[in-house]
Amino acid sequence: MVSETTATGIENYVQPQTDDAALAEREESEWPDRATAPAPEHRSAGAFQNPQAARKYWIILIAMIIVGGAAGFGLLAYDNPMPYGTEQFWLIAERRFNSVLAMLIVAVCQAVATVAFHTVTNNRIITPSIMGFESLYMVIHTSTVYFFGVAGIIEARTTVTFIGQVILMVGMSLVLYSWLLTGRHANMHAMLLVGIIIGGGLGSVSTFMQRMLTPSEFDVLTARLFGSVNNADSDYYPIAIPLVVGATALLYLNSRRLNLLSLGRATATNLGLNYRFHSISTLILISVLMAVSTALVGPMTFLGFLVATLAYQFADTYDHRYLFPMAAVTAFLVLAGSYFVMNHIFYAQGVVSIIIELVGGTVFLFVILRKGRL
Repeated sequence: MVSETTATGIENYVQPQTDDAALAEREESEWPDRATAPAPEHRSAGAFQNPQAARKYWIILIAMIIVGGAAGFGLLAYDNPMPYGTEQFWLIAERRFNSVLAMLIVAVCQAVATVAFHTVTNNRIITPSIMGFESLYMVIHTSTVYFFGVAGIIEARTTVTFIGQVILMVGMSLVLYSWLLTGRHANMHAMLLVGIIIGGGLGSVSTFMQRMLTPSEFDVLTARLFGSVNNADSDYYPIAIPLVVGATALLYLNSRRLNLLSLGRATATNLGLNYRFHSISTLILISVLMAVSTALVGPMTFLGFLVATLAYQFADTYDHRYLFPMAAVTAFLVLAGSYFVMNHIFYAQGVVSIIIELVGGTVFLFVILRKGRL
């Protein structure tokens, strides 16, 4: 025999369900279209908007890897004057491999550094070159020719000089970051403006010393100031490769934190991120990458901006775990493809960097005019 209290509890438990069922049945009778309406689209918080976007990403990435690999292999084997398999053939291929390896290092440095710099500054127009790395590179080489002549710049192609250039560039960045980002009134825009002023001042000093050089000295110096993989020396690789691999790995492992940094200071701080610490640490890793790239091959002002802009369009995601690989592959494809076309089709080896800068500068102007602001 069921007690009155138990019966009342059962009645209270069953009654709401009956009312809900009746309410649903009444709504279905009043709005019959609702019963036949399609199910709502599945939404998720993944890196891509939908499976089609993810599939498009991987198709583009794999296609670019294949084309970039073909361009790199073409630089190694195409138009080799020696018979395949001979010792002379492999010697020429090894010499060419040094240039291809330099392209790979520069591609990773420029692409990863630019994407990370855009994230930290929350601006997709400016580039790490704004910090004065290239102006410092120009001052170092111009002063070498100015004080020691052509023989000085030839003798300066040593590992010690390469390490010294990297240390100077990274040291200048550390001074800016520690001065302008760790103080009481930390300001990212002030840091960028100071970088522009320092770069302009160093460029003026270089121009002054260049006017004092003889025509022959100026000719040799000009060849060194153009960004080219021919400036790279294989003796630099044991130092450059570990620095690039280490800095790139750290940035990639911090991809999730970079995703938060891209939301801005206020949002990232509210989500529990130490905004200042991660911004400075990211800028230090960017400085290492840019210093290695500039000291290895010379200035590549708009290469990073060009490949980063293309990567944003190809990847169509905010997640840096996917942006970094896309940008690096795009950069290598641009470099290897440009060198292959210019070397083996137009036979104009010295104009590759000029064309890259021209195309990158054009894209830069297009983005500014389209966006309407910095």
